[in-house]
Amino acid sequence: MIPQQIVLTRFQEDEKQTEGTLELYNNEKLLFSCKVLELPWRDNKRRISRIPRGHYECVKHISPNFGNSIWIKDVPDRSEILIHVGNFIGNPNPKTGKPDSLGCPIVGEQFNDPGTGVVNVTNSRTTINKLYELVKEPVYINIIENFNI
Repeated sequence: MIPQQIVLTRFQEDEKQTEGTLELYNNEKLLFSCKVLELPWRDNKRRISRIPRGHYECVKHISPNFGNSIWIKDVPDRSEILIHVGNFIGNPNPKTGKPDSLGCPIVGEQFNDPGTGVVNVTNSRTTINKLYELVKEPVYINIIENFNI
């Protein structure tokens, strides 16, 4: 059996966030696609940086904080990196006053600028639940950077 593959392609970054797409493939057939937000690159420092590009094993996970999520395993110098629900990377979540991610990718259907000049993602809970439902283990993620798109 050929494992499923998640491809996270980063295509735009600034000092506050990184935008990208996330696609799930099974035998080269696209099963699912969504938008993804991450923190900017800050030398892989915990809680303030996105993780390094690379190829990692993933497992389905139910987080006490985020519910359905995909755990990205064995990230160098990092732990508990999850693809999870969230809407706000570069600015605080209005409900909590904190960003929804401290280094993990968050997923949603579309990008949205609510007038702050910082992009958020929409319908994150629906998006992560669809992804979670479609993922079959074993699954791997390939994180690539293509900032020339």
